[in-house]
Amino acid sequence: MELDFEVVDLPDADHVSEGEQAPDFTRPLVNDEFWEDASLSELTAEGPVVLVFYTMDGAFPATYMWNELRDRDFDEYDATTVGLSISTPYEHKTLIEEREMSFDLFSDPTNAVAEQYGIAHDLSGMAGISEPRPAVFVIDEERTVQYAWVAGEWPEFPEYDALEAAVDAL
Repeated sequence: MELDFEVVDLPDADHVSEGEQAPDFTRPLVNDEFWEDASLSELTAEGPVVLVFYTMDGAFPATYMWNELRDRDFDEYDATTVGLSISTPYEHKTLIEEREMSFDLFSDPTNAVAEQYGIAHDLSGMAGISEPRPAVFVIDEERTVQYAWVAGEWPEFPEYDALEAAVDAL
């Protein structure tokens, strides 16, 4: 099959791993109606969180990931699934509406949260611009990472069955 894109190996990432504490952060959290500042610790105080880092709204990997999570009913699990990308709150609202998503999305245009998690990726040919590499962290109520998946190439997608098993194990 002829691909319309090039698969690119990503450099090794020194990312947050299983058993480590997930860094806390506060960013605008967008839903289908509005957005407001929220922190990861506020979400984990209510229960486990599936934190999904993705490139940017409108890119095919984001669409594919969110369609897959929606189709697998990740909004039905006993964990809150939220996304995080460099896209603005306005772009997030559009993605949520177009994909008919029930997931909230953190907006982090500076990519500082991905830097904290060790998954920032500089974009080739775009000096000073970075985005998170695709990654998923399952985080318990104490903010301990119970499951971590980080892409080693672009594009790459999580093993969704393994992700479901990690959430089921909480």
